[in-house]
Amino acid sequence: MEARLRELLKQVKAGEISVEKAVDRLRHLPFEDLEFAKLDTHRELRKGFPEAVYSPGKTPEQVTVIMKRLVEHGQTALATRASRDVYDAVRAELPQAEYREAARMIVVRAPGREPQDDAVVLVISAGTADQAVAEEAAVTAETMGCRVERLYDVGVAGIHRLLGHTNRMASARAIVVVAGMEGALASVVGGLARAPVIAVPTSVGYGASFGGIGALLTMLNTCASGVAVVNIDNGYGAGYLAGLIATGAGREAVAQPTSPRPGPVARRRNSARARKR
Repeated sequence: MEARLRELLKQVKAGEISVEKAVDRLRHLPFEDLEFAKLDTHRELRKGFPEAVYSPGKTPEQVTVIMKRLVEHGQTALATRASRDVYDAVRAELPQAEYREAARMIVVRAPGREPQDDAVVLVISAGTADQAVAEEAAVTAETMGCRVERLYDVGVAGIHRLLGHTNRMASARAIVVVAGMEGALASVVGGLARAPVIAVPTSVGYGASFGGIGALLTMLNTCASGVAVVNIDNGYGAGYLAGLIATGAGREAVAQPTSPRPGPVARRRNSARARKR
């Protein structure tokens, strides 16, 4: 998105296209009204990654239209919690679409977003039952340009399974820990790893886990430093945050600090010095 905008401005500057044509191309930059949805086409330029499509509650046709328009804008299109039926509808219009079944996600990659070898995200799950949420986090981080490593079924019931992989934790820039039941794995990893840990409570567990609330409260009450917590089953949110951390997204957009404008007292002092000189 940013590259296309730069190219458009260069073309205007060089006189290759008129201002009127440039305005017409920019008309849909803030958002595009699709009647049933207002597509945030500006999000990639603003935040570094395009809007994702949450599939539940939308028809396959609506998901297809949104993803197709994102692709036409030159952006990566990502749909979460998507069924096979939704994928079949999308693929009929976008043959390049990939279906990541374990993650329940549809991905259409924009050209030029290659993985960064040093942007390592480690996704850890407590149990095999947590894998769907873990994969949602992993695919999201991969789509953002991270190199994702997976370490599954290493929960605290057999903690020795985790302890043999401390070197992998040490090499990651960000770690996602996905756990249901009591959710203790995030605290264990947070006590071992130097990298920031994003904890994801899942709704996996028996009755007293209250659909993930038990794991959520355990993670929120962790005594390990450097652990942040997202909502129950929110693999996408965890993968997105890990992607921002690992790739350093946004740092290049931070403006250089400017000298603050002097206040009234400083202005009077400067004026007095000038009169003395």
